[in-house]
Amino acid sequence: MNKLQILITNDDGISAPGIRFLIDVMKDYGNIAIMAPDKPQSGTGHAITFSEPLKIKTITQTDHYKEYSCNGTPVDCIKLGENVILDKKPDLVVSGVNHGSNAAINIIYSGTMAAVLEACIDEIPAIGFSIDTYKNDVDFEPSRPFIKKIVQGIIDKGMPKDICLNINIPHTDNIKGIKVCRQAKASWKEGFDSRVNPRGENYHWLTGSFVVDDEGEDSDLKAIDRAYISLVPVQVDLTAYKAMDEFRYLEE
Repeated sequence: MNKLQILITNDDGISAPGIRFLIDVMKDYGNIAIMAPDKPQSGTGHAITFSEPLKIKTITQTDHYKEYSCNGTPVDCIKLGENVILDKKPDLVVSGVNHGSNAAINIIYSGTMAAVLEACIDEIPAIGFSIDTYKNDVDFEPSRPFIKKIVQGIIDKGMPKDICLNINIPHTDNIKGIKVCRQAKASWKEGFDSRVNPRGENYHWLTGSFVVDDEGEDSDLKAIDRAYISLVPVQVDLTAYKAMDEFRYLEE
């Protein structure tokens, strides 16, 4: 059988520990191609680059393992991976492992999940992995068997059409298992630390707090809090179908 062609990216940059771990996990599943940003791109969401040229740096290139970085966003990485470095669509895209949770509303801002959604738009099975800590020295190993279980499950059973997966891993050595969840209701309440530089110019640092307005037992935040890996199926279609009838009066 032909080996799967797997495309790997992230938003923390090509040298981040999370992507190095994910590469090590995925190498058993097929031919690997990595296209990742050459610097951190956290919080870029679904941004794409069109006002300046994209440049690719070749790091390693063999028949079964290709590694590149570029000056673009995670979504740029998927587009370049599909259209430039590979001669066909990949069979699977994996993104991460991101430092910091992408549960709840964080998926909207996440470059990690934007790459996954871009692959989903192109009808490629795609999975995003994040871990609930920002520590650079985090031990990813407890998550290895669970990542492998998820990946193998998708390889064996496939991904539903127009669906991708948002996976969040608790920061613990004792992961209890995997829970299929919904996205929790939560939001960032922003503030700004405003200052004046020596030239008398104003500048502002974004600050804020994460506010959870959800006591449900079936949310991703609750699963992570209880030491489970959360698995949230995500769709690209943002239509609020249940609200459509509320606006039919405008057709009259």
